[in-house]
Amino acid sequence: MKQTIKPENENNSEPKKPESVNYHFTRLCNYKCGFCFHTQKTSFILPLERAIYGLKLLKEAGTRKINFAGGEPFTKANFLGELIKQCKENIKIEKVSVITNGSLVKRSFFEKFGKYIDVFGVSCDSFDAETNKKIGRGTKGDNVKKLFEIRELCKEYNIKFKLNTVVCSYNKDENMVENIKKLDPYRWKVFQVLLVKGENEGGDKLRDVTKFQITNEEFEQFKKRHEELRCMVAESNDNMKSSYLILDEYMRFLDKGDGEEIHSESILDVGVEKALEVIHYDKNEFIKRKGDYLFNDRDPCLKCEVKNEIVSDF
Repeated sequence: MKQTIKPENENNSEPKKPESVNYHFTRLCNYKCGFCFHTQKTSFILPLERAIYGLKLLKEAGTRKINFAGGEPFTKANFLGELIKQCKENIKIEKVSVITNGSLVKRSFFEKFGKYIDVFGVSCDSFDAETNKKIGRGTKGDNVKKLFEIRELCKEYNIKFKLNTVVCSYNKDENMVENIKKLDPYRWKVFQVLLVKGENEGGDKLRDVTKFQITNEEFEQFKKRHEELRCMVAESNDNMKSSYLILDEYMRFLDKGDGEEIHSESILDVGVEKALEVIHYDKNEFIKRKGDYLFNDRDPCLKCEVKNEIVSDF
């Protein structure tokens, strides 16, 4: 992976503060989503104690929320659980969340680690089994059933339930309103499918996103079809490119913006502040997309109710 150094904004002398970090601790995955922008290029996973040390560094640098992702984080469920537990019990990170495809999630995980989780997110790109198969989300066709089972587990363990949907050529015309209402997520993230050079542009890469891409107009049409849902937070390609702090399996910050993906040195080697120097991060865009939702006095995504109705705190 090519490393490129980007200069800091000359008008901003303050160091970046990594309040919210997405830690993709593994690239291993049991699905083969055709548009994946964080593909299984390696099978590397840090030793547990090194990963915990890195999380401590993040906390010292100002991290308030950590989101564990992959790959599929539940391919290493015990490792994931121990990281979650450490974040809450010892490192004292305020908010801990997980994003998963849901297929490997078991009740036993909630029984052991549920009390340490603030938000549990599941990726759901369609409520049609055949569409999910075309996208690469399994072959059994039981994604939706599993989704509702996880929703009930989140209710039982008092965990905020979130959905992530990538809008692409296969699901752009789907109307998900009724199913989203039934699931009643705390937050529904809707992403425009994204091309990241070095990950999913086809050729010699593991994925080819080109057949999944949609126009900005098509993305806007999907948003309009679901605009009555208060819980929806939609993000176009432009919204995503500079508003996320992504940490890879080596604990390097990634920049998946314009051009080829670049990475920093590992925070384990150079520390958080120095690693962040090479990454373009726009906190204003982070706030604009409501990335600070867990820290607001009045959360904009309290429940998945129809707009203009009275909404009670979750």
